[in-house]
Amino acid sequence: MEIQTAEVANNPETEDTIESTKQNQPEEEVEHCYEQKQALEEEEEEDELRSMLLSDIGELPLSPPSATQVNFVSYFITDFTKPGHDQYIYRHANGLCVIGLAPTHVAFKDEGGITNIDFNVGKSDRSVLKVSGKRKKNAMRSESNTALCKVSTAKDSYIVRCCVKGSLLEVNERLINQPQLLNSSADREGYIAIIMPRPADWTKNKESLITLEEYKEKKELSL
Repeated sequence: MEIQTAEVANNPETEDTIESTKQNQPEEEVEHCYEQKQALEEEEEEDELRSMLLSDIGELPLSPPSATQVNFVSYFITDFTKPGHDQYIYRHANGLCVIGLAPTHVAFKDEGGITNIDFNVGKSDRSVLKVSGKRKKNAMRSESNTALCKVSTAKDSYIVRCCVKGSLLEVNERLINQPQLLNSSADREGYIAIIMPRPADWTKNKESLITLEEYKEKKELSL
């Protein structure tokens, strides 16, 4: 101790250095703590952002959602006019409704499935319908029970209806030469028609439809 005191007494600059170190040490500690806190906050923000952008793998579905699930709201109508006549109505945000056969339609239960489709029902052939322009010129006004087509199996035939009141814009002509699409992908390439209901008509029609969850529960399905 005496040696250190003597050195300090003999060297005034050393004394200044020691005092300076004592004064600066608390400031450096505060700054270091601040930097640590800031780094921790930035890391927490990055973790939060990552959790928002990247889903927990345990929460991901076993298969990605289809384009139909992403772009449309699914509705169904069961036993429409006759038992087993189940159809779907996929409604887009722009109001368009895609009409087709639900998986539980009675036609799919016949051996061999659907073998033929005929759009020449009622008083006109729906397949020759040509709609044009923004006003949808030549669109056929339809009621919910208006016939769209007749699908046939080796055993029987069934009338498919519009299900919603609106303007019939088009039918899927591809089905005329490829009716098997109804058996393999009725909810996609095998759709039957596209209809545009008026907002008021849709509000009224919607009351008779059920949601996808209600449909699965009613039919005891796990789609």
